[in-house]
Amino acid sequence: MSMNTDFPARAIIDRSALGKNLQELRKCNPNIQVMAVVKANAYGHGGAQIARAALEFGVKWFGVAQLAEALQLRQALKDFPAARIFTWIFSPDADLETAIKANLDIAVSNAETLLRVASAARAAGKKARVHLAVDTGMGREGALPKNLAPLLSAAEMAADEGTVEVSGIWSHLARGDENGVGEQATVKQLADFQMACEAAERRGFTGLVRHLSASSGLLWHPPAHFDLARYGIAMYGLTPNPSRATTASLQLTPIMRLEADLISVKKLPAGHPVSYGGTWVAPHDTYIGIVPLGYADGIDRHASGKIWVAANGERYPQVGRICMDQFMVDLGCGKDGNPPLPVGATVRLWGDGSQGEPTADDWAKAAETINYTIVTDLNPRVPRVYI
Repeated sequence: MSMNTDFPARAIIDRSALGKNLQELRKCNPNIQVMAVVKANAYGHGGAQIARAALEFGVKWFGVAQLAEALQLRQALKDFPAARIFTWIFSPDADLETAIKANLDIAVSNAETLLRVASAARAAGKKARVHLAVDTGMGREGALPKNLAPLLSAAEMAADEGTVEVSGIWSHLARGDENGVGEQATVKQLADFQMACEAAERRGFTGLVRHLSASSGLLWHPPAHFDLARYGIAMYGLTPNPSRATTASLQLTPIMRLEADLISVKKLPAGHPVSYGGTWVAPHDTYIGIVPLGYADGIDRHASGKIWVAANGERYPQVGRICMDQFMVDLGCGKDGNPPLPVGATVRLWGDGSQGEPTADDWAKAAETINYTIVTDLNPRVPRVYI
């Protein structure tokens, strides 16, 4: 494990924990294919590194939202040409010819886009692989079921001329992590997706890879598994919804630990304010430690005053407002005139909680957000260290 001594913080990414999570998730349905979703720099964990690790654990499919990121991933995996990379976001004037030459699986939502893909395939001299996108209730990409016919007709025409291979059909659950009304919405989406798949089959598109489930569908909706599941947040060891099931109850292990080295420790007198607005005032003489990470690094400012860090099994509350590049923690009075922690001491901001540190779920609760944003928002300037 190498450290970047020029930056006093680091995100430790545990590849063995990734393997354990993949193994645990496969228990949900060992008979379907796995797509590791590595969009947004693998939810902040490092796209190429996570993809390579997933390959070692037998994963063959990868999901990357943005076309530009998919092309970068293809370059990073150039030694693994058989890896399937699925992408679904690109501009109307995107270079689809390059995407086809890169052997990507491309999502198409309407007839116009499919014909653009076919035209690019002719120019590339290579058949394009596409997945038909169906909007079953998310309201994002995809053809509404009632508007699927034009997309299927365009796909038929392109397939007949040999420019396009329709290899998949897919949709996305909007409320797959919810109970109650969310369950009912999922049942409807499942039925609509099934009808779309049958419509495609009637047009002669058989043997398609059907995929509807992301992490929540995989965990909680077995009828939505179909042929492939897209492993997202759960692969990184975090629950899709802590109010439905905790990370621990799902037998998942967070693969990221964020830690930083205190750059300053000083004693403040009672009554001294800390940070912008003076929202926290020292109630007594106390030592303050400065953690060199802030909201520019993705540390959510909304968690100010509601979170803690840990070192040596002890918790130290964060005090005052989180700043752009740093925040302060109350270390306490100390003993014999010495601070509880020295300058350079390493504190954990989040991890699996085993050393008393918060988890990403704890940060999400403090910031009134979701755990997805806690890890995904971590700025690339924070070094990632892989173990």
